Amino acid sequence: MFSHAIVLPAPGRDYTALVHRALDGRRERVTDSLAAFATRPEPLAQAAGMIVTTLRSGGRVLVAGNGGSAAEAQHFAGELVGRFLMERRPYAAIALTVDSSILTAVGNDYGFDDVFARQVHALGRPGDVFVAFSTSGKSPNMLRAADAARECSMRTIAITGDLPNPLERLADVTVRCPSTHTPATQELQMMVTHILCEIVEAEMVASDGERQVVS
Repeated sequence: MFSHAIVLPAPGRDYTALVHRALDGRRERVTDSLAAFATRPEPLAQAAGMIVTTLRSGGRVLVAGNGGSAAEAQHFAGELVGRFLMERRPYAAIALTVDSSILTAVGNDYGFDDVFARQVHALGRPGDVFVAFSTSGKSPNMLRAADAARECSMRTIAITGDLPNPLERLADVTVRCPSTHTPATQELQMMVTHILCEIVEAEMVASDGERQVVS
């Protein structure tokens, strides 16, 4: 029989204080990060413009990442295909992280470094955009995917941490999240996703002349 007993914190352990400490740390990080983003808005503006131009011309957005960045890639594609804040038509976005048969077949036959590049070659078309989420900007499979995007005459947007990295040298635009701490960078990646989706959606709805319904 399964027990449904409530597990209480260890005696004398103040978890509420730990929560407050974690919240205080994040409040400080978010405040500092927003201030840093405000001093360098150009990459975000360029990335948003690139995605809008691609979607308006009938192109697609391919998105990939590893680990937490894979989850963010799926989040990004989900907001574009579904909706962010407005009721509107779906936008063409494909997360390259979700097909287990493709990932395992390519990983087994070619190696994990090619799991995204192979998909970019298969699905990418001239004028499409590849969005690469990578906290380090060093993952071999992301570098190969960016190379593949260039070979397919696509443009690449890299969303990375705040250190110089090889991925940004392959990207047309790099949005550096102002943190070198991996968990903080992943939290900021979500913020970047929401900022880009908000701008892209508003611009697309305005140009399509659709009825705007805020959800």
